[in-house]
Amino acid sequence: MSIRILIADDQELVRTGFRKILESEPGLEVVAEAADGGEAVEAVLLHRPHVVVMDVRMPRLDGIEATREVSGIARVLIVTTFDLDEYVFEAIRAGASGFLLKDAPAEELIRAIRVVAEGQALLAPSVTRRLVEEFARRPRPAERPAAFSELTPRELEVLGLLARGLSNVEIAAELVVGDATVKTHVARILQKLRLRDRVQAVVLAYEAGLVQPGASSDASPGSRSRA
Repeated sequence: MSIRILIADDQELVRTGFRKILESEPGLEVVAEAADGGEAVEAVLLHRPHVVVMDVRMPRLDGIEATREVSGIARVLIVTTFDLDEYVFEAIRAGASGFLLKDAPAEELIRAIRVVAEGQALLAPSVTRRLVEEFARRPRPAERPAAFSELTPRELEVLGLLARGLSNVEIAAELVVGDATVKTHVARILQKLRLRDRVQAVVLAYEAGLVQPGASSDASPGSRSRA
């Protein structure tokens, strides 16, 4: 089954470029375009895409608000020229499943759409660094959220590794278990903590002080990992 995509960007040239890139790839189908956030919301309701490629700064309704309105219907991949902290955090809070910059290579956009369509999450490395830096500035909480008590010691360990940017394969190698076992742990973590995807899990892990920024030399939570 093809991945149905909606492109929302106020620049026609950008929409045309994205369409050409995506429609040249097998298994991807652009079902609609939108020139602003309001059109994006209407198009999602009409066409029911699997993934919305969403710009941030658009007239009528910006990409963050549009994401908030459609995130329960379609997966949202924010693709923008702006990587300011406020957009990263607001996009995640609004329900975005991925965040890429427009200067990313075409193959990275295609990969990101496939990852997001599979129900996983992705953050560009530069965005992830900003996310980690933000948590590095925050004081460590006095205690962890009560929901953490529902996690087993192994699930806490998996969450910590996930937050340090390890993929499922890398977590499996670290814990000497199978990939399927790690997938099961990740699924249970998300269910117990009532989280949508691993991006939210990473954010919660840092907010709760489970992982400290700088604990891993390549700390890049969620940047290239899959659930």
